[in-house]
Amino acid sequence: MLTDLEVLAPAGDEERFNAAINYGADAVYLGRKQFGMRASPLNFDFEQLCSAVKKAHAKGVKVYLTCNTLPRNNEIPFFEKFVCEAVEAKVDAMIVADIGLLMLIKKYAPDMEIHISTQTGIVNYVTARELYNMGAKRVVLARELSFDEIAEIRAKCPSDMDIECFVHGAMCVSFSGRCLLSQYLVNRDANRGECAQPCRWGYHLMEEKRPGEYFPIFEDEKGTYILNAKDMCMIEHIDKLAEVGVTSLKIEGRAKSAYYVAVVTNAYRMAVDEYRKDPYNFKLPDWIRDEVYKVSHRKYSKGFFFGVPEESQYYENSGYIRNYDVVAVVEKCDNGTVYCTQRNRFFAGDKVELLAPSCKPVELTLDTIYDENGEQIETANHAMMKFSFKCDVVFPSGTVIRKETD
Repeated sequence: MLTDLEVLAPAGDEERFNAAINYGADAVYLGRKQFGMRASPLNFDFEQLCSAVKKAHAKGVKVYLTCNTLPRNNEIPFFEKFVCEAVEAKVDAMIVADIGLLMLIKKYAPDMEIHISTQTGIVNYVTARELYNMGAKRVVLARELSFDEIAEIRAKCPSDMDIECFVHGAMCVSFSGRCLLSQYLVNRDANRGECAQPCRWGYHLMEEKRPGEYFPIFEDEKGTYILNAKDMCMIEHIDKLAEVGVTSLKIEGRAKSAYYVAVVTNAYRMAVDEYRKDPYNFKLPDWIRDEVYKVSHRKYSKGFFFGVPEESQYYENSGYIRNYDVVAVVEKCDNGTVYCTQRNRFFAGDKVELLAPSCKPVELTLDTIYDENGEQIETANHAMMKFSFKCDVVFPSGTVIRKETD
């Protein structure tokens, strides 16, 4: 079964939102200060939400609002205003995990499209079908399902029910994000968007009769980070996702940088476009695949899509692999000059890549750079300083300039 695929990108604030819509997202999911599963990003107040939706709709991009926490009794009275403001802002759908909130959305906003969060833990067609009967337009499946299981859910559910799957980003060692470890250890509730990610910590064992002596916990002699999951990456399997009936490809990362959002969204946008050119003979170009390695990431895995995962945990450490830094962003091009704003220090003579939306990266060596007064300089070493360089290629505003790390 072949479906038209949606690239769904995360946005933790306005900068990340702009990166998502400029780099090819079909839809963006974001949260507000309440009821969202990411408490650490800035998120959106009401005015910012209205502005974001208006900007997205002008580009033909949809906006989905998260309300996927498990709220307590004292939060319920605030939910009516939350829903009414979502309607006023004209968001395209609301994402929920709690059945009570689902019912309240139907009560307060009967025409609002409803998506069921992965936090609900949907792993079979009966649950998906019943949620559809309760008013859901889309189900975000649990991340623990295989292609075969997804295909069966698709076959046994109404054809106009959307299926969304996480295809890229951080994975959780617990079942679809349902975890109490953070709350037990540091009183930060993962089910209310406050996860401290203790699964990324290293652990040791202490024997009760020898206090203060710590012994590493080993698993198959690989190390001590026994809970640390690798990141998900399914960019080479767009065709398989489409064939089993997935509607939306969800990129994790509302807490990630704008650069991360831009690059990963752009990569999946180009991968989906390549798939659409010839669905039955899809082969991802190497340069598109390589893009997802040019952001800060953990080692990648394919999760449960191909069955029981093999080597899905990374035991050596919980750090990220970071091979590129953003050094600048293009502001405009005029008469063979590229005007930019600096993000990280770099020098004249450095080799860089410029990444514009839906384009292959362009490699350049910046032999000569100029400050905002047109004076030649040796380095761009002041935060957010303006500078320029000569180039015959015209790049759109917002183009990312990055440099490989030493």
